Parts: sequence; structure tokens; C-alpha cells
Amino acid sequence: MKKRYSDIQEFAEGQLLLVNKPYQWTSFDVVGKIRNAFKPLKLKVGHAGTLDPLATGLLIVCTGKMTRQIDSFQAEEKEYTGTMVLGAVTPTYDLESEPQQQFPTDHITTEQINQACKQFTGDIQQYPPAHSAVKIDGERLYEKARRGEAVELRLRHVTIREFEITRIELPEVDFRVICSKGTYIRSLVNDFGRALNNGAYLSRLRRTRSGNFKDTDAWEVMEIVNVIRELKVINP
Repeated sequence: MKKRYSDIQEFAEGQLLLVNKPYQWTSFDVVGKIRNAFKPLKLKVGHAGTLDPLATGLLIVCTGKMTRQIDSFQAEEKEYTGTMVLGAVTPTYDLESEPQQQFPTDHITTEQINQACKQFTGDIQQYPPAHSAVKIDGERLYEKARRGEAVELRLRHVTIREFEITRIELPEVDFRVICSKGTYIRSLVNDFGRALNNGAYLSRLRRTRSGNFKDTDAWEVMEIVNVIRELKVINP
């Protein structure tokens, strides 16, 4: 349930906002929009857990003194739903780049898909995408990738508590994942395609839960921005 606010100073004291990140917005776009709504009041605003631009869903945004707890919120378990497309790969592992290297998929069975899921359940290792916000030597990987530089990717240890296939209509496969902090669903999908001796890329992703917080309780960006603007008029 969305909290109701009566005074702009509540945000300075510290608030946790559940926000539905729109498609093609970066997580920083959302934070910037909310931060600008507070002007001329200078207020700390930050987010816990970055979502890729093409992903939607729950983004935890903290204001004021609540920003001190961002690391603890970021460490919590996440849940996602999404769609992967078998039969091709992309350099970014999603639709930020064009599909390439086409593979046939008519031989892939439901049993093979469900069996592949088992390989990616539990404690696993994965490489982050070259086009990601992971920092190496103080620079984000996507900045190096966009310049065409080779980057040395480092294995990450993550935990997939649940990996469920919810729809199969080849080449599309829908799924639900519950995972630890730091899991790249794009990498999971890319590795899934390889496990089938095929290819796969992510075509849709939504974060539905972070810890105990759910997307069904989230504000739309402009909805919370308008609340903040109205409170500034009432309580300047």
C-alpha cells in the first residue's frame, strides 16, 4: 500500500519510495526526476539495485537519512519475470543491440528447456555482460565496450533460489527467477542458450519484488513527482 504524505519535510527525515521504473528509463533517470522535484530544497536521493534501461518494475528509491540504508536494501533477494528468445544472441544479451548468429529451434523440446533450468538453480557462477554497469579500474564496463575495447570479465558467485519456466512458445520462453544480489538476468539467459547448444537473448524483464517489497505497491514516477510538487505548494 502506498504511503500518504502530509509534509515535504518527511522526505528530508528519510523515506523509502517504491517506484515503477518505466521502459527505456535508466535507474538514474528516475532518481534525477525525483530529486529535481524537490528543488530548490537540496535533498539526498538514491536508489538500491540498478535496473537496465529496457527492464521495468520495482526500483527502491531512498530520500534524506534513509539513503544510509541503501546498501542493506540492495543486498536483499530479488524476484523477476521475463521473456527470453531462443535461436539468436546479441552483444548486450538483450534488445539494446541487434540479434545475430541465428540458430534453428524446432528441435528444442520442453523437457530440454526444463532440464536446462536445473543447471542454473542454486549457487552458480556467471560473467557479467560486457555492456553492464560493473566497474573495473574505476570505469563501468559499458563505457569500455562502447569504445570497442576488450575487457576482462570476472566471474561472480550468485545464488538462484528458483528458476521456473512459465510459458514455452518457441522461440519465446517466459520465466520467473528468485535470485541473490548481483545476479545478471541477461547473463543467465545467455548462459541458458549455451546450455541448449543454441542462443538466447532477453527480450523482456520486470522486477516484481525486492526483499519484502512488491511492484504492486509501487508509485508511477510522475505520480510521486506530483505528490512532492503539491506538498511544496502546501508546505513551502
